Amino acid sequence: MKLDVSSASAGVALLMLSIFVTGCASSLYGWQVRTSSTSLPPSFQPADFEQHSVALFGAITSPALRGNEVAISYGLDQILHKVSPSWKVMSPQELSKRINRQGLAGEYTKMRTDFEVSHILDGGTLRKIASALGVRYVFQPHLAAFSQILTDRWSFMDVRLTQTRSSIMRISLQLWDAETGEMVWASFAETTMQNEAVSQDPVYLEDIIRATLGSLMTDFKNRKTASSYTSVNRFLNDLVEESMPHEKSEQQGVSEPAKKTEE
Repeated sequence: MKLDVSSASAGVALLMLSIFVTGCASSLYGWQVRTSSTSLPPSFQPADFEQHSVALFGAITSPALRGNEVAISYGLDQILHKVSPSWKVMSPQELSKRINRQGLAGEYTKMRTDFEVSHILDGGTLRKIASALGVRYVFQPHLAAFSQILTDRWSFMDVRLTQTRSSIMRISLQLWDAETGEMVWASFAETTMQNEAVSQDPVYLEDIIRATLGSLMTDFKNRKTASSYTSVNRFLNDLVEESMPHEKSEQQGVSEPAKKTEE
């Protein structure tokens, strides 16, 4: 009989703990990004974007992942404005509007379709589109992989109390000079993000996009070719938490520059 009472008490305690934790914080994020990039040529400086505009082409991906790539160019637009507000960046919305106005939607689509096979943006078409847009450079993102895994972490009497939701994302990003048709810079990032939660919240696509692209652009701006970033990096973690307003840390201080470990 005592054993039954103890079990019941333990069950009540666990249930109360679950409710308490749910009310206080539904999830705890952890993430890590590893990047690898080509070297920027000496003739190019990231500050060139203050003089010459850069357009953000829509992300490309495989048929199995289509739908997930839509948010990437919009996420990149937000990241660039955070990393360097002085850069002249054409948003995806403005790009779509100008391409349609110039009647170039067909050529833009064909160029991107060919890119899926060749991984090359046709120089003639690129030059024509960039001229119509009024830009010198373009960023072309590519979503290589995105997956989510759900693992039970803590249960009591067949009742699931906590889960680990893990996501993996691989993104490549290229910078093209539309005037010369040359690829100026190419990079690749792999991100893992975990969410320890008692609620049903997933690892949101927006959060992992921010961590991934924020890491890539930090490397780009600092001319790094390989780095590793984690949630310890205050600046990048703040970018992730911006899309989680109900889970933001109480610390609202000024963001510090990201710290990183070079590979």
